[in-house]
Amino acid sequence: MSGLLHRFTLYLMREIFRASISYKIDWTKICFVGAILTVGGISLQMLILPSSLHTWFIYQPATVTLYESMKETMQLNETHKNSTERVQLIPTNSVVAHNASDQVIQLASVNQERDKTSKSRKSSKRRKHAKVKEKPIIVTPPPPRRPPTALERHVWSLKPVEALAYAKEEMNHAPTVIDDADLYAPLFLNISIFKRSYELMELILKVYIYRDGSRPIFHTPHLRGIYASEGWFMKLMEENRQFVTKDPEKAHLFYLAYSARQLQTALYVPNSHNMKPLSIYLRNHVNWLAGKYPFWNRTHGSDHFLVACHDWGPYTVNEHRELSQNTIKALCNADVSEGVFKLGKDVSLPETTIRTPRKPLRNVGGKRVSQRPILAFFAGNMHGRVRPILLRHWKDKDDDIRVYGPLPQRISRKMSYIQHMKSSKYCICPMGYEVNSPRIIESIYYECVPVIIADNFVLPFSEFLDWTAFAVVVAEKDIPKLKEILTAIPLRRYLAMQINVKMVQKHFLWNPKPLKYDLFHMVLHSIWFSRLNRFQIPGT
Repeated sequence: MSGLLHRFTLYLMREIFRASISYKIDWTKICFVGAILTVGGISLQMLILPSSLHTWFIYQPATVTLYESMKETMQLNETHKNSTERVQLIPTNSVVAHNASDQVIQLASVNQERDKTSKSRKSSKRRKHAKVKEKPIIVTPPPPRRPPTALERHVWSLKPVEALAYAKEEMNHAPTVIDDADLYAPLFLNISIFKRSYELMELILKVYIYRDGSRPIFHTPHLRGIYASEGWFMKLMEENRQFVTKDPEKAHLFYLAYSARQLQTALYVPNSHNMKPLSIYLRNHVNWLAGKYPFWNRTHGSDHFLVACHDWGPYTVNEHRELSQNTIKALCNADVSEGVFKLGKDVSLPETTIRTPRKPLRNVGGKRVSQRPILAFFAGNMHGRVRPILLRHWKDKDDDIRVYGPLPQRISRKMSYIQHMKSSKYCICPMGYEVNSPRIIESIYYECVPVIIADNFVLPFSEFLDWTAFAVVVAEKDIPKLKEILTAIPLRRYLAMQINVKMVQKHFLWNPKPLKYDLFHMVLHSIWFSRLNRFQIPGT
């Protein structure tokens, strides 16, 4: 019927057009007839529609959520293809229309939803970045402690004297170590003894720290400069949980936690050249501890120890005989010629330069052998008896041996002090006012073979480390023959020493959190080993 009406309309229009060409037309009547035909056509179309008019014009606009499943969409499309009737899909209060205009509405709704999601994501990212500082710190719980073995339970049940007797007996039966994943055998005089002693330290040792004494002399670690070793040991020892005990009755060693550097800063009168007030202060403190606690008098101080890196460290103990003679002293100024440092009892403490306490391992490392064109290097202040002799014989005398006083600015602008050490095969380490020198450990840090010139100096950890494997020791009288001594070393031996310097480096590092076999543990082990060696088993 719709087709018949359409053909009638076309026919009527053609007849009107022909008539308009031949005759004068009354256009008012024509427009009136056209309006009647238009209204009649629309009415006829409404009568033949498949649904009522209000469904098409009053229905709610379609909305599509992003969470509708693909399955529902595919079902909807399939229904559109196979049906001429209107399809209504209502999954979650959403309606999808089925003509072209409603499909446009559907796509627009999807795009709006995507835009909203994108904006919400961006805003959430901005909120996340804005709250970075407020983000709570997630603390990972420590792994559960393994249950102690039967051996550990037995050893921990022993009294301190019994535990030391057990350790001493164990040292006599140390198993032979040929190869070890954590230790490099060429560095050690006897790796088997060292490893067993270290294991026993980890198993047994407990240290009691006296909390007495006022700051800054006591319990104030000095962490910067060439005397930083005493401060770093104090800091790490007081933070330690493995070796420190709060029960003095369980302790094998007692730590006098004072700083020789802070003692000098607090009490020394500048230019007085009088160190006696320092030693009197320390003497009075030890006497006060002996009166307050029973532990000093039990052994006359032989199970007590102190750690001092300042040059004046040995002289701060002179006013107290038992402190000087019995106590284990870990000293940077390990000079056997003065009678204060006792070989076999006292410990040589490495003197380490720490420039940045927050990054104690900064600049550690060196260049390859092929990038070390300088044979030997030294720069430093002219104090003590050895350095002026070195300067007199070698300054500006040989391009291979570069010896300076303080490094001149014209030189340091091109290559810094550290860069010189990293570019040299050998680094000359002469003593200053005292036998110790921070250059020895600096050389190890920068992987330069140290050349040590200091008679009567007890090298750190020399009870276990074989210094000839990674260093050259030159007598003071042989300074004029320095180049001859160094050039006589075969290339193969130098390469082996340079490798050994890299391998021994781990034993001289102050780690912010101590690691096995690092400098903190090596110092503590030397103190433990001294205590063990001098301990007499009761009844023997």
